[in-house]
Amino acid sequence: MSTPHRSPRRLSLTGSALAALTTTAAVCAGDAAARVFPYGPRHRSVNDLGNQFVPFHAHLWDLLHGRAHGGLLFNWQSGYGTSFLPDLGTYLASPFAVLVALFPRADIDLAVYVVTVLKTAAAAAAMAWLLRTLRRGPWWAAGLLGASYALCGWSVVEASYNPMWLDGLIAFPLLCLTGEWALRGRRPAAAALVVAACWTANFYTAYMATLGAALVLLLRVAAAHPGAPARLRAVGRAAGATVLGVALAAPVLLPLFLSSGRAYPGWAGEFRPAPWADLFARLLPGTYSFSSPAVFLSAAALLPLAALPFHRAVPVRTRLGWAGLTAVVALSLQWAPTHLAWHLFATPNGSPYRQTFVLAGIAVIAAWTALAAGLPGVRALAAGAGLLTAAAWWAHRSALATSPGLLLFCGGLAAAGAAWWALRRRARVVPAAALLALVVLVQAAATGAYGHRGKLGGLDDYPSWGAAHTARAGALAGAQGWPAYRTDAGRPALSGNDPMLLGGEGGAYYSSHTPAVFTQTMAALGAGWTSRGRNVQSLDNPVTDAVFAVGARLRPDGTVARAEVPPLVTVRPPDPAGPPPAYGPSPFANQELLLGAAVYEEPLAPGVCRAGTEAYLWAPEYNATARLADGAAFRLNGSAPRNRAALQPLGPSRGASSALVFDAAPPPRWALSCLDRTRLEAAVAALRASAALSLHVGSSGIRAALPPGAAGTAVLSVPAVAGWTCNGRPASARLGLVAVPLDGRTTTLACAFRPPGLLSGAALAAAALAVLLGLLLRARRGPRRLRQRTWPSH
Repeated sequence: MSTPHRSPRRLSLTGSALAALTTTAAVCAGDAAARVFPYGPRHRSVNDLGNQFVPFHAHLWDLLHGRAHGGLLFNWQSGYGTSFLPDLGTYLASPFAVLVALFPRADIDLAVYVVTVLKTAAAAAAMAWLLRTLRRGPWWAAGLLGASYALCGWSVVEASYNPMWLDGLIAFPLLCLTGEWALRGRRPAAAALVVAACWTANFYTAYMATLGAALVLLLRVAAAHPGAPARLRAVGRAAGATVLGVALAAPVLLPLFLSSGRAYPGWAGEFRPAPWADLFARLLPGTYSFSSPAVFLSAAALLPLAALPFHRAVPVRTRLGWAGLTAVVALSLQWAPTHLAWHLFATPNGSPYRQTFVLAGIAVIAAWTALAAGLPGVRALAAGAGLLTAAAWWAHRSALATSPGLLLFCGGLAAAGAAWWALRRRARVVPAAALLALVVLVQAAATGAYGHRGKLGGLDDYPSWGAAHTARAGALAGAQGWPAYRTDAGRPALSGNDPMLLGGEGGAYYSSHTPAVFTQTMAALGAGWTSRGRNVQSLDNPVTDAVFAVGARLRPDGTVARAEVPPLVTVRPPDPAGPPPAYGPSPFANQELLLGAAVYEEPLAPGVCRAGTEAYLWAPEYNATARLADGAAFRLNGSAPRNRAALQPLGPSRGASSALVFDAAPPPRWALSCLDRTRLEAAVAALRASAALSLHVGSSGIRAALPPGAAGTAVLSVPAVAGWTCNGRPASARLGLVAVPLDGRTTTLACAFRPPGLLSGAALAAAALAVLLGLLLRARRGPRRLRQRTWPSH
């Protein structure tokens, strides 16, 4: 079935190209069938794709084009200033991510989509190349199996809206390839660099891919004929390359890990395995569920996999090894201890089966083991088909199984069986291969399209860039005054990261690395959140705007509200003797404490503010509308513990006619307070009078000239995240903000930010690089020997 007139490398390249093209066609066909962006009117950006990943890529676009406020270490635009290197390592470190710079910024959604498709195609090509490296076989079969891997259910349903996970899909075959190099004593330096690239691109899924590649390597070593010393040396070479590669990635990984430890905890839950009927149902095409593993694999790959235990041309030890490994990994998805091991010993916030792509990869390698030894016979194919039919029968009892999905499964199984049987009878390759390719494409496209239907029905979705985005971005750009003052994108938001998506330097921020100190500080001041505290919303309040130097705020009608505010650095008088100031239960009192002046009044009567003041309602658990009796209604989204309602401005009070009205049952905890604008203006004027005389803001630092004789505390209106140093010393914190004690002699404040762990990570990477260079020099000076030991493809 192979073509002897072409070199093995060229055949492998051709197989990889076939895998990439088939994958691209299937992904695009599924999206087009679902009529999602960019092929139709339905939103593609569901859940964190629209809330996090598209805005992060927009910020990367700004960085690459020199338009961002901040740099690789610090982000001035989000959360009133936060560390950026952990976000870069989590969401944007893939080599594919920089491709967004080639698109117009208004096409950022299209750019992310193209990157997603390219990553999926690259995973297919990498798997096809790995299969031909493990053992020679038909190039077109390797290509179709590579496409089957990249089009597994996990990829087209889950990773398609979590594009950074696709780096793990690419990493698994690449890391298996480094294991092959270790077995053959080849390319130690290249192996370390591949590991470094995989772990830098996305450490989370790279960790899972590394576990899977280690299992593949151990099976290969255990089945090999050389003695124990040779096996140990192979494992040692692989372990050494992995350690070196991870160390090379340490400048990104170490700050990332430390940042995760300081992040707001978010959600913590107990793993509950999916019912087995649901698991088998997810093996079918055209199924969707958020809380069960997407184990779909095309029938073109499933049939040879199921036939492997019965394929007599494959040694019994090999059959048992690969079939057993596939079964063990499948079982590990359902057992709590192994679930935790796969997920870095923490049940994830969201999909609990993020390691499913490793199962797909091992299953495809097992299927290739069956095909490369010679096509399975009729009995093996029939037995495999029987196993899969039994799985489908079990699956039909699940509510997740659909009639179209069962029909697609049975039709695909019949077509794949006919194609493999025809090839066994020496039929022409092209028609049979084309039929198998059609099975892969149709089943995967249908699964992707059905997945879009399920996601749009059960998850939040966000519009692609359009006229509303352009208008709001233009208004923010027109109001820009950084660093003299901040510009906030305001509420309601288009995403959880509007400052990165639209512009400005606001308080909204959503990340896996949202600092606990930021969430706690903003909650104390009355801010709202979603995603259990990880998605902190902009707080529409003139007191906090003054504290954080927000001089321009975008309103829902597209206009910009401006205000005189203090600069980023202010000087506060010495605190009275006693314990340091601390926040209490009232956000109004907390705002006054941070501002340094009393600006709120108590209501004259329950629910009634004095005429001429502005009413503000704090009801963090309230989930309905509230209003003044003579004013407009405002929606509060307080479905605890996932969501917390923000302190809500209700408008100017006219006295008794402006009584507070809850349009649903009043919550058990709420407070109304009345802002006196005259007092606020006086407090702002006092802060401006003693504030920094001038300031310069860099990509990760700030320098300010202080008034002569300044005493007390200099406060930088930035959350006190770990990593700040001021005037050569670690910065202090005051009420959650960066602070520096003053002695009356300090005239200049120079603060710089460096993510914790960056220097240690750089030192570790330098040591690893030195070892790597030593290995390269040793290889060049030593005898050029090509190790010819043959390791069986088990």
